[in-house]
Amino acid sequence: MLNKRAFLGGLLGAGALGLGGGWPAAARAASAQVLALTQASVMTPKAQTSAMLAITRAGQRLVAGGERGVVLLSDDQGNAWRQAPTPARASLTALQFVDDQRGWALGHLGVILHTRDGGATWTKQMDGLQLVPLFQQAAQRLPEAQAAQDYVQLLSDDGPDKPWLGLHFTDAQHGIVVGAYNLALRTTDGGATWQPLSFALPNPKSLHLYSVKVLGNTVVIVGEQGLLLRSDDGGASFTAMSSSYKGTWFGLVVLGEFDWLAYGLRGTAFRTTDRGATWQPVVTNVSVTLSSGLRLKDGRVLLVTQNGDVLVSDATAANFERRGLPLGAPVADATEAADGALVVASLRGPLRTSLGPSVR
Repeated sequence: MLNKRAFLGGLLGAGALGLGGGWPAAARAASAQVLALTQASVMTPKAQTSAMLAITRAGQRLVAGGERGVVLLSDDQGNAWRQAPTPARASLTALQFVDDQRGWALGHLGVILHTRDGGATWTKQMDGLQLVPLFQQAAQRLPEAQAAQDYVQLLSDDGPDKPWLGLHFTDAQHGIVVGAYNLALRTTDGGATWQPLSFALPNPKSLHLYSVKVLGNTVVIVGEQGLLLRSDDGGASFTAMSSSYKGTWFGLVVLGEFDWLAYGLRGTAFRTTDRGATWQPVVTNVSVTLSSGLRLKDGRVLLVTQNGDVLVSDATAANFERRGLPLGAPVADATEAADGALVVASLRGPLRTSLGPSVR
């Protein structure tokens, strides 16, 4: 099964970085992590067919990110791609731009990258080595510090291996990032500094957080085992929402201020029209994990499965149908190019396709 959790596993193991077999396993892993955080991505002609995990728009440009810190840029709607350098070899899992110049890329090993020139160059704002002291400082300020200290200790014991999985910036200054094991940070200065949100989340099992959306003062986070969290005060506090589904949610499509579509494992999708007070199942007619979802320019809703099926519904998200043939490669993310084509991040690199006819 391909989803971001399974897809990401093992991409940056010690063997992948060419370390020898004579060291103890823990030492090799720690050394590989430090190398991945301190060495720039490898510029290679094979980058265009590397495993891609995220794709988005930066104005008219398309930007894709994937394994070992590879970033690809296209200025012709996804027909041709070129590689851009990045300062780390951690696999990148999520991307967002707030305009045609400023954007962020998240990934393994706690990496957060920032660009001010449409993805041509990137700087590192955060990595897993910085997370422990950051969370340690935050934990010391809490009245119930022991539980927070236990969480910090787990982060310290595990090392800088945790991936970020989702982000939402509302503008060039304000953003929230979420990831594995209840990791969550926010920034109010464009990533110059970060503040932990994890201790505010009602997530005692430290379940993975896969996606976050910010709608004014409302913040919605979805994750594994049916986790649905909502804040009504801009992220200062959160409450848990409930649906009848207990499987993993991988993403959320915003249909309106109170109208959201959550999607996840085995073709599962649920919709709420009352800000998460109640959720109703949506028929997708597939039983394969839904890996990406988005609103198209014309208002229709698109979902993509991990095996490359494309599903489209009208603006009500009430009746999804297959469009065209499967894309022929495992798909992790999708976006709409400026000319209306669908461009996806796949195991074989970025792929461009048009929405074909309905397939019954």
